[in-house]
Formats: sequence, C-alpha cells, structure tokens
Amino acid sequence: MEFSTLTSPALATLKTSALAIGVFESGVLSEAADALDQASNGTLRALIKTEFDATPGSCLPIHAVNGISAGRVILLGLGKQEHYNAAVHAKAQGALAAYCVRAKLSEAVSTLAAIPTPDAPLIARARTAARQVASATYHYDATFSQARPAPKLKKFILHISRSDASAAQAGLREGAAIGAGMALTRTLGDLPPNLCTPTYLGQTARDLARQFKTLKAEVLDQRKIEALKMGSFLSVSRGSAEPPAFIVLRHTPPAAKAGTKKAAPIVLVGKGVTFDSGGISIKPGPAMDEMKFDMCGAASVLGTLRAVAQLELTREVIGIIPACENLPSGTANKPGDVVTSMSGQTIEVLNTDAEGRLILCDALTYAERFKPAAVIDIATLTGACVIALGHVNSGLFSRDEGLVQGLLAAGREALDPAWHLPLDEPYQDLLKSNFADMANIGGRAGGAITAACFLARFTTKYPWAHLDIAGTAWKEGKEKGATGRPVPLLMQYLLDQCA
Repeated sequence: MEFSTLTSPALATLKTSALAIGVFESGVLSEAADALDQASNGTLRALIKTEFDATPGSCLPIHAVNGISAGRVILLGLGKQEHYNAAVHAKAQGALAAYCVRAKLSEAVSTLAAIPTPDAPLIARARTAARQVASATYHYDATFSQARPAPKLKKFILHISRSDASAAQAGLREGAAIGAGMALTRTLGDLPPNLCTPTYLGQTARDLARQFKTLKAEVLDQRKIEALKMGSFLSVSRGSAEPPAFIVLRHTPPAAKAGTKKAAPIVLVGKGVTFDSGGISIKPGPAMDEMKFDMCGAASVLGTLRAVAQLELTREVIGIIPACENLPSGTANKPGDVVTSMSGQTIEVLNTDAEGRLILCDALTYAERFKPAAVIDIATLTGACVIALGHVNSGLFSRDEGLVQGLLAAGREALDPAWHLPLDEPYQDLLKSNFADMANIGGRAGGAITAACFLARFTTKYPWAHLDIAGTAWKEGKEKGATGRPVPLLMQYLLDQCA
C-alpha cells in the first residue's frame, strides 16, 4: 500500500478514481465539499439536500459530476458538526476504505484529514486514516484451496494544505506501520491451530528478525526452559505433543547499539496459548474453535514489535512470549496439582482452564533480568473480563498510576480504549490455598481481578500493567476473526514514550 499527500488546491481538476469529501448533517459542507459544490454549479448541494442525511459513517458515491475531473465524488457523512471528533473521523475514513474495496478501486483521495477535530491533531488524523485503510484491505487466504481475490486498493492519498504536509506524512508513516503490525497480528490469530503452533510463533519471530535489522530473536526450546526452572509454564505444555517455545524478540535502536546512554527497556509479555481446550477442566464444545485466538496476546506482541522495527523507534522494546498448547492427556495438569514457578512460589492448580496465568507468571519473572522501565502483559485471560466490559474496552490492571494514565491516554488517542479495574489488596485473599503459596483461581466473583492479582505476585520488582483482551482480541459470529487489538494502544504508548 502506498500512502502519500497531495497539496494542490485545485480539487475540481484532480484526476482520480475517487475523491472523498466530508458532509455534516443539515447540509453543512466541509471546505473541500463547498469548493467542489461551487465547481459543479450547486449539483452536490442539491443532491445532498434530497439524498444524503450525512449520519456518521454514511457513504454516497456520485459518478461523473459536471465540472469535476474525478471519476466519482464520494460523500462521507460526519454527523452533527458540533459533535465531530476523532472517532467520527475514523468511522468516515473506514467507510471510504470499505467502499473502495467493494468497488474494486485502485486509488482514492481523501480530504477528511484536513477537517480539524477537538481531540486529535493532524498527525493523529493521518495516522488513523492509514490504519483504517490497512484494516479494510486486510486479506486472509492462507487456508483456502484457491486464492481469493485481494483488494485492489493500492494507493491512498490525503489532500492537505502545504503547511500541514509534513505532519500528515509523519502520521501516514506511523499509521502504515501500525496497520502492518495489526495485519500480522490478525493473520496469526486467524490461522488454524494445527498451523499456528508454538514452533510457528517462534519461526515468525525469527522471520521478523531477518526482515528488520533492529530486531534480534531468541527461541528457547524445552530443554532451555527446563534449565530456567519454569515449572509453572511447563506444567501447562506437558499435556500436548507440541513442544513449547519461549520467545524473546528484542528491538535495539541504532543509538543504543552505538553504546550511547539509553533508557531502560519497555517489555511486552504476550500470552501464547496457541490452542486452549481447557485441559482436564475441558471447555464446552460450542465455540471451542475460537480458542485458537487464545494466542492473540502473543500475536499482538509480534505485531507491535514489527511496527516498532518498521518505524525504528528510539526506545528499546523487548517482546517475551511463552507459547504452548493446553490439552487434556495422561501427562496434563490435574486439578489439585501443585507446581513450582520460576520465582520459587508454589501454585495449587484448582482449574486447568486458568492456564494463561500459569505461563505468564514465569515470563514475568524472566522479565526481571532486563531491569525494565515498565512491563506490560497482554493476554486473552478471562471470560470474566468480557462479562465486565463487553467487546469495547480492554481491561487494564496496574498499581502504577503513571503507567495507568499513560496507557489510558494512549488508548483514547488510538481509539483502542481500555478501562482501569481495581487491584485492591483484599482480592488477594481469594487466592489462598491450604496446600501451596497460592491457588490459580479465586472463584467466580471478580474473576478478571483475581487473575490480575495472581500475576501481580510476580511483578514486585518493576512497574507493571496487565491488559486483559479477552473481549477485544477477536470477533465472533459472521465476522469471526482477529481484530489486531491492542496493537494501536501499545504503539501509541510506545510513541508517546519516545516523544
């Protein structure tokens, strides 16, 4: 995909397949729409009055308008002018991209980024435009017998004033990288679990390291994992014939390689259960196929590191992924088993379907060696978080106020929101065990919170936050598939840290 800007003021003479303009409700035209209406001697305004209500996300293509050189003018609804904001802008850009894909267009010019919003600067609006195009052109055909036609949209242009071109180009560059990272995350999530195994995730990390010079990948096999005494992680993997993989993908910016003084790294830890049957505590059959998405935390780490490397961020970022399957067998964890984590703490396994925390706790202990500025784990951890927050917000848990505010702000700007949930000490009492230092579940009440409380016991040596993405990492039903979240949130946070 080619993203670029255009600063020529002569919109009416611009030759392109599609020229998109914004229209507010009650017939209020954006500056670009008004210019084209004048060039068409009022044709657009007359059509808008009778055929277009301009509700947010609405889209009306008009072909061969007199006085306008573009093949078609696309009216994009922006809602009430006084309510126009970054979310409406994103919805309109998404509607444009979706139309271009349906119409099999190869290029489009959008004027929307030039319309100010009170909650997003131009660079953010351009970033959003690129992300929306990348999302609309995402294409999965890895497991079809015949390749499905890919979207033809290859060129997307923002029409902008000359003075704003530099900011718009920076936003497009960032959005393109984030979009590519989201596409990788979605592809890994969408792949079937017989293909996307722990070994496959490890190979993906190695492939990224070959593609980007700032990345270095290390994939530890079972023998090396055993040497690290990751007993909790290995207890989950032992039920499967697929070997586990412990993946470390490290982005080192050029300045850090040159030996200059650098900030402590930011570490991202992603849950990589490539299929979760629940183990001996087996899940119900309906929708169990969706448990291939239980590695979306790992996928989001790989997608984020891809975007980080493409942008060559100036901050060191390290991705850690414990990857395995959770299956029932004669060697699988049993309810009542006691396992010993890398930290030395013992865990009574009361439910083998609460396995994500068992692999993450050892990865969180491993993260200590990097002396990180912050550690953020990302996991499709609990159905309880879906009940609490639905499919809109990811759950955010942390006792570090600076980290909380940074992630919440990043989520708002990236339109990839999270909601801060409590980690109050009394919840820890629910994890008491008569036979180990802790149990791996705390009962039905506050399930997302007690899961985070469990992880908190392994994160006392650095600032830490946990993102529960069980409700946001994939969609169900007819639109079943990975979403690529929370790559936008994570990338915005990292961009903010580099600013």
